[in-house]
Amino acid sequence: MNKTGIFYGSSGGNTESMARKIAAKLGVDQKDVHDVASAKTEVLNGYDLLLLGSSTWGIGDLQDDWESFIKVLPSADWKGKKVALFGCGDAASYPDSFCDAVGKIYHVVKNLAPVIGFVSTQGYTFDTSEALIDDRFAGLLLDEENESHLSEQRIDSWISVLKEES
Repeated sequence: MNKTGIFYGSSGGNTESMARKIAAKLGVDQKDVHDVASAKTEVLNGYDLLLLGSSTWGIGDLQDDWESFIKVLPSADWKGKKVALFGCGDAASYPDSFCDAVGKIYHVVKNLAPVIGFVSTQGYTFDTSEALIDDRFAGLLLDEENESHLSEQRIDSWISVLKEES
């Protein structure tokens, strides 16, 4: 797999935990796992594959640190890069905006680089999501509040797709 950098925004800790779990499963060094609260845009330039993760807050809002970071994404050098997205949400409490933050990031990065790692909606319970693109999710969606028992399997399946597509 190409040089991979993982960038996450996490307020409650779930997305950070998932980012670190994904890194371990991919063999990505922890120094290549970045919190967008303190990451500089130039750091994106050192990677071929960018895994971008955000939790969703309120009724479909980006995680706070992503509010700033998403605005500077276009200033990075996107030549030759691929992007994969992941996020955490609560489908039971917010079934009408499940993991919307992933969709918000998707709509910015789709114009910058190819997005890989789309996931089937099979096995998920939700009403709607901005992350739903052509009947698939634009990345790995995790519900650590209600379905943490499914996260390991979902991560493993997503990683298999990433390995095929990167």
